[in-house]
Amino acid sequence: MTAVVPTPSKSGIVYPSSDGEPVAETYDHLYAILTTLEVLRQYLLGSRATVLANQFLYYAEGFPKLRVAPDVMIIYDVEPGGRDNYKIWEEKQVPKVIFEMTSKSTQDEDKNTKKNLYEALEVQEYWLFDPKGEWIEQKLQGYRLRGDSYVAITDNQSEFLQLRLAVEGKLIGFYRLDNGQKLLVPDELVEALREAEKQAEQERQRATQLESMLARYREQFGELPEQ
Repeated sequence: MTAVVPTPSKSGIVYPSSDGEPVAETYDHLYAILTTLEVLRQYLLGSRATVLANQFLYYAEGFPKLRVAPDVMIIYDVEPGGRDNYKIWEEKQVPKVIFEMTSKSTQDEDKNTKKNLYEALEVQEYWLFDPKGEWIEQKLQGYRLRGDSYVAITDNQSEFLQLRLAVEGKLIGFYRLDNGQKLLVPDELVEALREAEKQAEQERQRATQLESMLARYREQFGELPEQ
């Protein structure tokens, strides 16, 4: 089953990359989008995959009005890097995983219109994240394609990303399934680097102290006895 409409190539058709609308409804939604984008982009570095955010996904050649702008989408088996927009018929790949940062005002579109579209396009996983908890009580709900239909994901694990997802305040936390390691968001990464730098400096200071103590010992007693 496929929902990509096979139409002949038509020259002169414009596929816009922007509609002038804001990227997200609120700061919380924008921050959730950007952190999810960056965390997954870093996670997939070196893979033949790309992560795009709030960019038009065109799914029917010759019909530029048939489009959707997922908040975050992950596409495998394509060249890495950004695009102005994404055309399924050119890249020959449908996104495997899509995230929508949902709200009370967009819930009908997210849980009906978009869900039905992504299901028809055969997007393998569809995740809804409600950072303010306005209509999803647990804030996070995922769906996985089984046959032609979506079924609810009950363990918050992404088969395609090989990650476990967790609600952490107004963000999604991502943990590797193979070793349980958390994928750090940019702020946490900066803090981790600072802590590592601090520990390295402490180690250098201890090494300097030991060298000084050893030098004083040699001055008073000579070389250390051999074991």
